[in-house]
Amino acid sequence: MSFYAYFEPDLNAPDHIARPAFWFAFKEGLMWVMLNGARYEIPEAADEGEFPAPVIRKQYLGKLQGRHCFSVELQPGFEPPAGSTLVALRQTYGQLSEQRFAVAGFAYQIVEWDRTHQYCGSCGSPTHLMESERARRCQRCGLTNHPRLSPAVIVLVRKGKEVLLSRAHRFPAGMYSVQAGFVEPGESLEEAIAREVKEEVQIEISNLKYFGSQPWPFPNSLMIAFTADYAGGEINIDRAEVEDAAWYRSDALPRLPPQLSIARHLIDSFVDDTQPKNNHQTVTE
Repeated sequence: MSFYAYFEPDLNAPDHIARPAFWFAFKEGLMWVMLNGARYEIPEAADEGEFPAPVIRKQYLGKLQGRHCFSVELQPGFEPPAGSTLVALRQTYGQLSEQRFAVAGFAYQIVEWDRTHQYCGSCGSPTHLMESERARRCQRCGLTNHPRLSPAVIVLVRKGKEVLLSRAHRFPAGMYSVQAGFVEPGESLEEAIAREVKEEVQIEISNLKYFGSQPWPFPNSLMIAFTADYAGGEINIDRAEVEDAAWYRSDALPRLPPQLSIARHLIDSFVDDTQPKNNHQTVTE
């Protein structure tokens, strides 16, 4: 479902909110959630005066299925009271509805952008939030900063019924994924993919096809996914970036990325294409 099918972004909160709003609150990268059995709930309050936590700054986001939404940065000394906790945003996947998780990702990106742009990057003067657009403008030189994304490419390389999977040093124990990396200045997406694959494993690719994209708020990436065919070369890894890499059959895959990631969507699509669905044998994070 499209993000905009259930969320209406807006800049300015109404003067009066009758129904309690959702408050997506973060402290040093962790999200404050209320505990409801095994599930998480977003804190609710009609206004900041009713919000039960100390706030450094807040931003109005818009409406989620008719409910007003705010993102807030909590004060460093905040400790979650009984019945609530602080968790990494990734941990809320599957514990929040798909729609609330998506808005939580949006909220986190806005909180981080607002937190890191309180001062002008050109002259160092304070900035202020604009009312006409989501931006911060320098009060002295007029430099304007909007929330920005870091584009990253990710590609599944296929050789017949085998897929190229590699393991980065930062991955959880035993987990493998497809090749990925950030787009560098001056590159096209296609050039970035070819460079990343060549740098990391010394493989040549061909038949590049667009697969899909995914906002990745950890903290501000946009993942653009492709598939490609093996075109030549032997695996020879760059050990500064990759711990291991190998070709894997769809019926003998290692531990894979979690379901929320587009990396996993790529791999699941490959498995669907190469073996019956009732014969999947994958291990997830």
